[in-house]
Amino acid sequence: MTLREPAYAKVNLSLDVVGKRADGYHLLSMVCQTVSLCDTLTFTRKPGAPLSVRVEQAPEIPSGPENLVYRAAERFFAAAGEDDRGVEIVIEKRIPAQAGLGGGSADAAAALRGLCRLYEKRLSEETLHVIALAVGADVPFCLCGGTALAEGIGERLTPLKALPRCLFVVVKPPFGVSTKEAYQKIDAAPAAAQPYTPGVLRALQSGSLPALGAQLGNRFSEALSLPQVEALCRRLREAGALGACMTGSGSAVFGLFSPDNAERARAAAEVFSAKGCRAFVCTPVERLSF
Repeated sequence: MTLREPAYAKVNLSLDVVGKRADGYHLLSMVCQTVSLCDTLTFTRKPGAPLSVRVEQAPEIPSGPENLVYRAAERFFAAAGEDDRGVEIVIEKRIPAQAGLGGGSADAAAALRGLCRLYEKRLSEETLHVIALAVGADVPFCLCGGTALAEGIGERLTPLKALPRCLFVVVKPPFGVSTKEAYQKIDAAPAAAQPYTPGVLRALQSGSLPALGAQLGNRFSEALSLPQVEALCRRLREAGALGACMTGSGSAVFGLFSPDNAERARAAAEVFSAKGCRAFVCTPVERLSF
């Protein structure tokens, strides 16, 4: 038996760092949004064989036990009481790495959804949430997706009103950003003057895309202060985006476009691609079912 499961990327409409736990984990307040850019996981049952994870089109990403998909699968089998772990999982990568788009977390979450279907196991959402958090802080959001307020280290999720119809142009420059280095920059930066998340929450409640575009913001963007990222955001706004912002700890940025500006969004993506970036035109994805 073979089945496929999409692993959707996420963007941060807002991202505030609000504290740090004693164990070193940072406390966050952020609004996350699933977008249609995705990897694809293909699952093939091979009874009696060992668990196998293989990554295509991304040789820099490890296969085997170092991969988050492998870890998610092992935890799924333990929670489900499943002894036959004979499945091959092939990951077709489209989400860029070191971009702040949650590609590894999205793949792990897709592994959990896909394995539930493949093995016909109806684990509770609470059980899957516990497994997801044990794999990574972003995995619980990627498991359910949609539009959500994420707090704590990212595990406390509050579903929010879905976005109005819109488009995102996601642009990944040729360089990446190390998450570890990004958090080091946050620790060294002065305290933020004003958080971004409350304004984004108000804009979402209003249903106004221009209001949302005006409130987009990311604390990492301030702390890293990368001229290339700031230039990309400026060019997105010049191309017609209602607002533009870095996502996660970078280096990808996104522009929010009205659906009436679809042609300008596609044209902007083509221009960025021609200049050596990876660019994608995406739509928001609503909360996932599994």
